[in-house]
Formats: sequence, C-alpha cells, structure tokens
Amino acid sequence: MSTTKHDFGEGYAMTLKLFGLKNCDTCKKAIKALEAAGKTIAFVDIRAEADLSILVPKWLDAAGEERLINRRSTTWRNLSESERESDPVALLNAHPTLIKRPVITRDGDIFVGWAKDVQAALL
Repeated sequence: MSTTKHDFGEGYAMTLKLFGLKNCDTCKKAIKALEAAGKTIAFVDIRAEADLSILVPKWLDAAGEERLINRRSTTWRNLSESERESDPVALLNAHPTLIKRPVITRDGDIFVGWAKDVQAALL
C-alpha cells in the first residue's frame, strides 16, 4: 500500500476507482466487500477501458514493480526470459493481465491487491 499522492488523470483522482478484470475473483471479492461497507465504486476494466499508457507509469511509481507485477500468474510463466526482463511499463501495457489486481485509487492514493492492509485502509 502506498500513501503517495498521484494525479491519475481526470476522473480518476477524486473517486474510489477499482481497476481490474470482470472475471477476476479477487476483484469480485473486493467489490463485494467495499459495497457491503457502503462504498461507491466505479469499476474500470483494465483491458477494455483503462488508458494504461498513462496509468501504468504512475502505478509503478506509487507501488513499485515488485508489488504491481503479478509474477505468480500464468501469463508471467508463459513469458520468455527476455520478455520478463523488458521495461515494466511496456510489459504491463502489452500484457494487462500481469497487473496485480485490483488496483484501487482513492483521492490520489493507490492500493494494489486485496490483502489485509488494503482492506483495513479501505473498509
């Protein structure tokens, strides 16, 4: 979790936005818990709706490569060694499913994943 303030572009900074995939179980759990806690969420599909060319560099700056890249995913395991060592911005733009999910923004703060620290900060 990061407490660094970032400008995530118009419409992203001042509301609770959950960036993920519609079929991601972790994203579904996060949405369910946040809604049960009375939070209003705007879901953004990272493959279809998010401008990753703008968001990924900011997310990497805020959360770091180790936290943002899902190295346990099937997509990661299927990459060649040279692809794994490529620029993280280009890698995540080319393979959005490598982004650890969900990525949640709130008033410029970024939260990655749905671990207990993120839940404690948002619920």
